[in-house]
Amino acid sequence: MPRAIVDITPAGQRPDEDPSLAVRNNGGVAPSSAPAPAGRREALLLLSFGGPEGPDDVMPFLGNVTRGRGIPRERLEEVAEHYHHFGGVSPINDQNKALIGALQGALRAAGIGLPVYWGNRNWAPYVEDVWQQMADDGIQHAYVLATSAYASFSGCRQYHEDIARARAAMTGDASAPSGPTAEKLPHYFDAEGFVRANADALAAALAELPEELRDGARLVATAHSIPDSMAAVAGPAGHAYEAELEAAARQVVDLVAPGRPFDLVWQSRSGPPSVPWLEPDVNDHLKALAQAGEQAVVLFPVGFVSDHLEVIWDLDNEAKETAEELGLAFARAATAGTHPAFVSALADLLAERRAGGEPRLGTNCPASCCFVPPRPRPTA
Repeated sequence: MPRAIVDITPAGQRPDEDPSLAVRNNGGVAPSSAPAPAGRREALLLLSFGGPEGPDDVMPFLGNVTRGRGIPRERLEEVAEHYHHFGGVSPINDQNKALIGALQGALRAAGIGLPVYWGNRNWAPYVEDVWQQMADDGIQHAYVLATSAYASFSGCRQYHEDIARARAAMTGDASAPSGPTAEKLPHYFDAEGFVRANADALAAALAELPEELRDGARLVATAHSIPDSMAAVAGPAGHAYEAELEAAARQVVDLVAPGRPFDLVWQSRSGPPSVPWLEPDVNDHLKALAQAGEQAVVLFPVGFVSDHLEVIWDLDNEAKETAEELGLAFARAATAGTHPAFVSALADLLAERRAGGEPRLGTNCPASCCFVPPRPRPTA
C-alpha cells in the first residue's frame, strides 16, 4: 500500500525559502500569539511514523520508508527480518493507540473537548486520508502532535512536510492546499512530564541491577543516529538535535542522581558506510566501556517516546547481547510511553498552544530550519 506522492513546494519557490512550511500549513499566516478563536472547530492529530500490521505489509512499508534513498533490496530484507521476528507487526501501532486513549482521558479531565485523530507517514492510517476525514468531519484547524520530541529533519521538519503533503493532496496543488489549517506543537524534550517519565524509568532500571553495582553503573542515553549532514542543519543554528538530547538526558539524570555523569550514544543507523553518521554506536560504546573496566551499564533511550521496534530490537536484543558477551551487567530503561506525567505534559502542550503566547520552535520554524537538500539522482 504505497502512500501518495504530492509535490509540496509551490512553483517558483525553493523548499528553504519563505513562506515557510509552518506559515503555509497555517493558511499563509504565521502561527499566532493570540488565543485560539472562539467557535473554530479544532482537533488534535497524533502524527507518527507508522508500521506494518502483518507479514505481507513489511516490505511495502519499508519501501515507503526508504523511497528515493537507493537502499538495496537485500538491506531491506535484512531489516524486514526484525519485523518478522514479531510476526510482521510493529509495536508502534498499539503504542500509539494506547497513547491516544490516555490523551483522550487527560483532555477530558482538563476540560478540553477536542477530538483526537491518528495519522502516519509511512503506513495506514495515512495522514492524507486522515486529513480528508478531518475535512469531512468539519474540522477547521488541527494541532499536530508528532511522536518525536526533538529538532532534526526526520524529527521535526519532515512532520511539517507530512502536513503540507496531506493538505496539498486534497487539491493536487501545492499552491492551493485545502482541508484544515494546522500547527505542529513545539518540541517537548524539556517538558517536565517527559523528563519525569524518563527519570522514573531510569530509576527503575537502576534498581534491576545488583545493589553493589548500582552506584557505579555507567548511565548511557541513546537516540536514533542521523547523518552528520542532517545534524549540522538541525534547528535554526544547527546541531539542535544533539543539544536538545544532551539537555534532556542531563535533566533526566539529575532527577535520579544529581550531577552523575552520563554518556550520549547512538543507535539504529541505516545509511551506507560511506556516509558519516553520528557516533559512537551503542554497541561500540559498550565495548569501549568494558575495555575501560566498567562492570555495569544502564541504557535509557531518551531519544524515543515509546518502546517501538528499533528500541526493542537494537537495545533489548543487540545491545543486551553485546553486554552479555562483554560480561557487563545490563539494564534498559523504558521510554515515556503512557506514563501519566508524560500524557499530562502533552495535554498541557496543547492547552498552552491554544491559550496563545509566542510560538516556540517546532511550531513556527524558519523556512530553512532542518532543511536537507535532496541528493541528486544518478544519471544513466
